Amino acid sequence: MRAYLVTLTALAALGGACGGSVPAAHETALPAAPSPTLSPSGRALTGKTVVIDPGHNGGNAAHPKEINRQVDIITGRKACNTVGTQTDDGYQEHAFTWDVASRLKPILENMGAEVVLTRPDDKGVGPCVTERAEIGNKARANAVVSIHADGAAPSGHGFHVIMPGLLRGHNDAVVEPSRRLGLDVRNAYRAGTGMPYATYRGKDGLQTRTDLGGLNLSKRPAVFVECGNMRNSGDAAKLSDPGFRQRIADSLAAGIKRFLT
Repeated sequence: MRAYLVTLTALAALGGACGGSVPAAHETALPAAPSPTLSPSGRALTGKTVVIDPGHNGGNAAHPKEINRQVDIITGRKACNTVGTQTDDGYQEHAFTWDVASRLKPILENMGAEVVLTRPDDKGVGPCVTERAEIGNKARANAVVSIHADGAAPSGHGFHVIMPGLLRGHNDAVVEPSRRLGLDVRNAYRAGTGMPYATYRGKDGLQTRTDLGGLNLSKRPAVFVECGNMRNSGDAAKLSDPGFRQRIADSLAAGIKRFLT
């Protein structure tokens, strides 16, 4: 996730290097139905609301002024949003997060959950991190999961789950349920994808942070999932594979179900 902001010059260079578009291998149609293994009878999540937050957005790079606008995240001020990272062959984080979210949504709905996405497609700008948090708050979400992929040093690999740190007077009530959500998502992700815990950040696949607006401002149980390191060739190959992205969606659904039931 460790997003980098791209200048117009750099964007032009990237467009030339990557042919101006995501390689065809990544442009795979979403499955028509969720995995049957995660479609239990009884609709276990009936009455639950889940907010899925696919990180970044496809139009962010073309609107630097808008996404660089500073917003208050309690512990400081940060950019409204960012461009995100990408693999060496040009598969961008915003496209990855949208694909996984689009696969995850019908699985959860098939379990009976009401699912809210923080953005309707992968063509827009933002919304700001403050607005994303407010979407979860207004929906009175039982769980909020923000999907990302990291842009760390190429030597690092693996996934980790980020949980909110305590900001007394702001998020006291959600720190503990967020920790439980983080543990359930971490365990399900590792079991379902086979990905190891991140070697470069966190401990045992978990990290606590107080510098992320989406967590700081959430009044509902919330976590970020860094699904792998896009700058690492091994992780990038997995994240670029549609079949593996389906495994990610199945695993996240299993972790959310575990938390909510």
